[in-house]
Amino acid sequence: MHHAFSPIRPTLLAAALALSFPLHAQEVPQQGSVKQSGEAAPQPAQKMQTVEVKGSAAAYDPRRDDTATKIVVSQEEIVKYGDTSVTDVLKRVPGITVNSSNGRGGEIRMRGLGAGYTQILINGERAPAGFSIESLSPDVIERIEVLRAASAEFSTQSVAGTINIVLKKAIRSGQRELKVGMRRTSSGMRGPNANLQLSDKLGKMSYSVSGAAAHERFDRTATVTEDTFAASGLQTQARSTTGREDGEFTFVNLAPRLNWNLENGDTLTSQTFLNMARFKTRTNEVASTGIGAPAAYPDLDLANEVKNSYLRTELNWVHKMEGGAKLDTKLGAHRGENDNDQRRWTPAGAARPLDNVISSSGEDRGVTSTGKYSKTIFEGHALGMGWDGGYNTREETRLEREGGNLVFPGLPDGEQFEAQVARLALYAQDEWSLTPRLSVYLGARWEGIRTRTSGNTFETGRSRSSVWSPVLQTLWKIPETKGDQVRFAVTRTYKAPSVSNLIPRRQTSVDNRSTDPDYQGNPDLQPELALGFDLSYEHYWAEGALLSASVSPRRIDGYTRHLIEFDGARWVAMPMNAGRAETRGLELEAKFPLKAFVDGAPAIDLRASLSRNWSEVDGVPGPDNRLDGQTPLSANLGVDYKKGNFSTGASFAYKQGGLVRVSERQTSTLETRRDLEAYVLYKFSPKLQLRVAGQNLLDQDFTHRSSYLEEGRGLVVRRGEFPIGVTLRATLEAKF
Repeated sequence: MHHAFSPIRPTLLAAALALSFPLHAQEVPQQGSVKQSGEAAPQPAQKMQTVEVKGSAAAYDPRRDDTATKIVVSQEEIVKYGDTSVTDVLKRVPGITVNSSNGRGGEIRMRGLGAGYTQILINGERAPAGFSIESLSPDVIERIEVLRAASAEFSTQSVAGTINIVLKKAIRSGQRELKVGMRRTSSGMRGPNANLQLSDKLGKMSYSVSGAAAHERFDRTATVTEDTFAASGLQTQARSTTGREDGEFTFVNLAPRLNWNLENGDTLTSQTFLNMARFKTRTNEVASTGIGAPAAYPDLDLANEVKNSYLRTELNWVHKMEGGAKLDTKLGAHRGENDNDQRRWTPAGAARPLDNVISSSGEDRGVTSTGKYSKTIFEGHALGMGWDGGYNTREETRLEREGGNLVFPGLPDGEQFEAQVARLALYAQDEWSLTPRLSVYLGARWEGIRTRTSGNTFETGRSRSSVWSPVLQTLWKIPETKGDQVRFAVTRTYKAPSVSNLIPRRQTSVDNRSTDPDYQGNPDLQPELALGFDLSYEHYWAEGALLSASVSPRRIDGYTRHLIEFDGARWVAMPMNAGRAETRGLELEAKFPLKAFVDGAPAIDLRASLSRNWSEVDGVPGPDNRLDGQTPLSANLGVDYKKGNFSTGASFAYKQGGLVRVSERQTSTLETRRDLEAYVLYKFSPKLQLRVAGQNLLDQDFTHRSSYLEEGRGLVVRRGEFPIGVTLRATLEAKF
């Protein structure tokens, strides 16, 4: 069914300038007498002219010259606050928010949109199901690329944009770095973390190894209240549940890399990424009811243990061809495992006994192949074309017991399912500098996906979709100015249904209610298609100084939302294509060193960004019928100061809350959040430094609130409060 560049490096610029000087010297007419035949003419003394070219790779900003709209977060920015999770890094990037209801992990969003609208890539490829981005250490990352508009080279499953996390590639001869840190929060979370970096060069071969590990324990008390009101406004239920939770979290990252420079100028690179994580928690929930019937389980214990691992290895060959052409190919394989054990039980003698155990395990296996042929046809005209394909299988088993007995006796090996996903994309792109001040990027990508799902509790299902995505991006540097430029982009993007949303298997809840329904996938779910426009203005007036403003409307057809309905026996949530949605955004950004305004000012860098988002869904009556809990307003403020061996800085992030109407009966409330962070770095010597950082310095709890209008019961309002407390981190960093 059919629905719907490389930056100019400072080193190259310096080389071009150096070559131009002797050429210019040959054109200068010589003074004095003309040389006669057989006579040596006296040469006048020439004054040597010294030309100094200033610049550094660190000062170069690819965002300024790339035709594609891109923000690159450097390694220096990534490690500045000593974060142990990449999600903590991303919330300081302009235009990105991280939404978390309980303070752990969180959903990464661009333009305030998550749930698959924001594409997260690792080395240009999607991570498999079950991989936790929270367990990815910032110290194994080389840079983070934020693409606001789609490009043909990456998958166009990027309605809101793409975040590409590039693992470390740069190799420095004799690099040895070790970081050892400790984190502790006022709510009881504490634990050590460590990072190791090794790299060296051995003739034509070079290698690097990046590793990170962390172990944290936590204990806290969370509170959930549930109130019910009749149509008359009379409160018919008032209940408060207190959960005392303790647990631990452990992860290990390892990223070895080998490079070979071959005799013919080709390069061969082997890169592997290994991630292992374990999350374990135990909670005791005690419910107190002031109005209405008591809770079904007033005293309930819960235990949960999740173990996952992910291994990816790839071989990259870059072949240089005649005429400046290049072929860049990559072959990769990956495997992921995810095990989850959940137990819910009541104490002995409970009025309604419960001892429910659910064990599930999943395994992902797959291969990928990508290739890109690129050639500069003539000066300023770069052509590229390639492919991106892969085949992935996922197998999952789910076994449920009640009181030691199988819930489904006819399935002694449990519920089983298998999903097979085949995808292929072909693309072509052309970046052309029409004039020194005008460049155009044209791209087109065709992407097809086939999915087959089978299991022992549902019929085999097949899904096929394909999307044709044209892309246009332009960069115009305004004449008679030094640093003013305008960007414009038109993109066709989409959001494909996840495998879990396609499988019609029923996942049941213990206490089935409108606020805790069963879940079932929908095999008829279709991709959401989006047409987007991006227009931005940028003003550069000094090194490291930028002012920008951008607007971006999007129209989404086939919008997917989860509807909760009563099927006559139980409450069930199911994803459905529900009409059209529209979203609009405004982003403002400023960053500059103080010396850009005040001569002789101290080394203070300032930055600020503001994002305002609007959206409407035509399948849901207003008001507040926004997309996917979209964050309406977010802002970031930051300051950094450096003097000698001392550096410090602070960052403040603000997210406005508000009511979101999910369906005719269901609402969700986004809570306003304010995050203040700060860090201090002191260098004892070139090889030893100490970094101390604080997070959530305003000590704000994480909260979540939702409501549902349930027939025969009334309006049910639920609110959860999860304390995290102030977090302090100390990291000792050494080179040896």
